[in-house]
Amino acid sequence: MESDFEQRLGYTFQQRELLRRALTHKSYSHEAKDDAVRHNETFEFLGDSVLGFIVGDLLFHQFPDLDEGALSKMKAFLVSAPSLAKKARGYGMGEVMLLGVGEEKTGGRKKDSLLANLFEAIVAGIYLDGGIEPARQLIERSFLDDIRSIDEQDLLFQDYKTALQELAQGNGLQLPEYNVVAEVGPDHDKTFVIEVKVGSLTARGEGSSKKEAQQQAARLAMREYDARHSSS
Repeated sequence: MESDFEQRLGYTFQQRELLRRALTHKSYSHEAKDDAVRHNETFEFLGDSVLGFIVGDLLFHQFPDLDEGALSKMKAFLVSAPSLAKKARGYGMGEVMLLGVGEEKTGGRKKDSLLANLFEAIVAGIYLDGGIEPARQLIERSFLDDIRSIDEQDLLFQDYKTALQELAQGNGLQLPEYNVVAEVGPDHDKTFVIEVKVGSLTARGEGSSKKEAQQQAARLAMREYDARHSSS
């Protein structure tokens, strides 16, 4: 199973103990009651640093004219738990993760938090086994297409909520009120529907997080406001 995983990963470990440790969740280590079985939490710490450095470097070279704030938002989105969990699923990491019985029973192999941490641990394992270059290669394969497809004006990197609030204040309208009207899908792949009300305006947005849905709703409300006033 590990060899199939390494083939998907595009990297073969020379030090097998590093791969095993990268795959070992603390629940498995604790249940083993064997000091020789070490879990991957410190690997997560190291992998987070390596990942952040390389993704930051890729963003810097892709968007050399953007300011620090925009680059930071992009990086935060790319290395967020849902994003890393999606990458982990693509490599089948959850299938080879070593989990304790309790975590196994509660669906640990599908949890975004565990999968995101596992991705970081694998990055650290590769870095410790082969150095920075193979770690960079994995990260580039995983994120470069996403980075190249980013629109600098993308919804995720614009603060429409603040803009809508300023529009309301500047025009004597009530401040925006946001309400969750629906949550669709399983916990690991949920879609939120949020409605915003500003004066006589209402708009609904959808997203994989409440924050994203609120931003979408705010953007649509501003578009509706502009449409009304441009035609009047």
